[in-house]
Amino acid sequence: MTAPEGIGRLFDVDRRGRMPYDEAYALQQELLEKRVAGEIRDTLIIVEHDPVITVGRGTDVQGLSVDLPVREVERGGEATYHGPGQVVAYPIYAMPEGRRDLHRYLRDLEEVLIRVLAEVQIEGRRSSSGTGVWIGERKVASIGVAVRRWVAWHGMALNVHTDLTAFQGFKPCGLDADVMTRVADHADVPPANLLFEVLIVKHFGEVFGLELPELPPREESSFPELPILPS
Repeated sequence: MTAPEGIGRLFDVDRRGRMPYDEAYALQQELLEKRVAGEIRDTLIIVEHDPVITVGRGTDVQGLSVDLPVREVERGGEATYHGPGQVVAYPIYAMPEGRRDLHRYLRDLEEVLIRVLAEVQIEGRRSSSGTGVWIGERKVASIGVAVRRWVAWHGMALNVHTDLTAFQGFKPCGLDADVMTRVADHADVPPANLLFEVLIVKHFGEVFGLELPELPPREESSFPELPILPS
């Protein structure tokens, strides 16, 4: 099948709002197969999950002491929590030949979130202790990816208003649970996640050199013009 016009330069955004993890996982798999086949453009899925623990490959799930659903997935990294108040972004991204470097890809995802934090005057940083983004000595975002035929999936999770007690009972990313933090504890931010969804889309495009498609022109209203009544 011929790839759509603009593939590799344009990307789409699929914003799903609140979505159970299993449904988001199935959506990723569906879009991954289509992207591998060249049937769709790169696509950034934006979701907020119902409470769930996801566990990367090679992690012992027997050590988890939680009362939440646990899902074992293909991504790298250890166990982490997803839930309300967290923005999760899953890029279905075909790495061009010049960017087929998993280490660089992870650093680029970190760069996206560091730029997002800078928009609300927070200094995010990388850490030698593992992949993700930190504010000072506390971790605010987790990243874990998988790659199939040079198409990346899974992605990044930014704690905005996340209930941090949900990280208790296991070692998120192999760390002490008290290390986790959220944006709302470091800046005055809106109560909803929309601002951070928009910022992630903006900076994902900038870091990866991608553009959103132009919106189609607005159709003129088909409603008849109403008469102006005397006051």
